[in-house]
Amino acid sequence: MNPQSASAARAAIPAIPQAFSRRDLVSTRDLGPSGVRAVLHLARIMKSRPAAFSRALAGKQTVMFFEKPSLRTRLTFESGIASLGGTSFFVDQTQARLDARETVRDIAHNLERWFDAIVLRTFTQTTIESMAEHASIPVINALSDLEHPCQALADYFTLAERFGELRSITLAYVGDGNNVAHSLLLTAACLGSSLRLAHPPGYGPDREILGDAEELAQSTGAKLELMSDPRTAVCGADAVYTDAWASMGQEQESGERGQIFAPYQVSAELMAHAAPHAVFMHCLPAHRGCEVTDAVMDCERSLIFEQAENRLHVQKAVLHLLLASGTRLPVRSAHA
Repeated sequence: MNPQSASAARAAIPAIPQAFSRRDLVSTRDLGPSGVRAVLHLARIMKSRPAAFSRALAGKQTVMFFEKPSLRTRLTFESGIASLGGTSFFVDQTQARLDARETVRDIAHNLERWFDAIVLRTFTQTTIESMAEHASIPVINALSDLEHPCQALADYFTLAERFGELRSITLAYVGDGNNVAHSLLLTAACLGSSLRLAHPPGYGPDREILGDAEELAQSTGAKLELMSDPRTAVCGADAVYTDAWASMGQEQESGERGQIFAPYQVSAELMAHAAPHAVFMHCLPAHRGCEVTDAVMDCERSLIFEQAENRLHVQKAVLHLLLASGTRLPVRSAHA
C-alpha cells in the first residue's frame, strides 16, 4: 500500500465514542451503540487495508492473563497486537486463579507500570471488574462467566459482511443463556437488530444483563425475544447460532445438561425452519453431535471459520481504539 492510501485509511478511523472514555472493554455495556458501531466500522477498514496499520501500536506492550484454555482468543490477540506493531506477553493462569498469590489490586498496580493494556480471560467477571477498577491502563474482557464481548462483536461483524444492514436481520440463538448469549443480546440491542433466544426453562440469561439489553433496545429499536421453543425461534431467521451446552467449569453438569438440551440441538431438520438463505454460527469449540450435528457444522452455510477469522479484525479495532488514540492515563497514586 502506498503512503497516500495508508494515510487515507487511517483518516477514516472513527473518533473514540464517549462510551470509550473509561478506556476499558469490561462489558459490551461499556461501548454502547456508538462504541459498537465504531468497532465494527474500524474492523472493516483494518481488514481491508491491514498494511495501513502495521505500525499503529508500535512500542505498545500488552499482557494477557488466561485462567482458561484458549485457541482462538489467545492467537487472535497475539497476532493482532503483532500485526499492529506491538508486543504481547502471555501468562498462563490455568493452574491457579489470578488472585491466588496476591490481590488483584496489587497485581493491577504492578501491571500499570510495565504495560499499556491488560487482556483477561477469567472464570469470574468480578476479577475483570476489579482489575479495571484498580489499573490505570485499559483492561479488555477476553471472556468471563458473564460476558464474551469480543466474540459477539466478531459475530455481528460477520453478519454485516454477509447481509449488510444489521437492523434488517434476525438472529436466532438456541441453547444455554450463557456468557455468549449475554454479549449477543447486548450487541444486538446496541445495533438495533433482532434476536430471538430459545432456552430450556431455568437456563435463561442473567436478569440484569437482559434488563440492560432491553433498556438499550428501547433507544435503538432492537427487538429481543425470549422463548422455550427452538423451532419458533428459528422460524424464518437469517442466522442460527448455538454454543456448548456446558461451558468451561460446568463439565460436571454435562450429563444432566445433555438430556435437558437435547431438543435444542441444531440439526438439518431445525435449520429447515430458518430462511432459505440462513447461515449457521458457533463461537467454537463445538461438541459435534451434541449442540450441533456434523452436517450443519460442515455445510456451505456454516460461517464458523469466518467468525473465528473476524475475531482477529475486531480485536485489532478494539486495541486501536483503546491504545492508539489519545494519551496514556496517569498512574494513580497509592493513596488515591
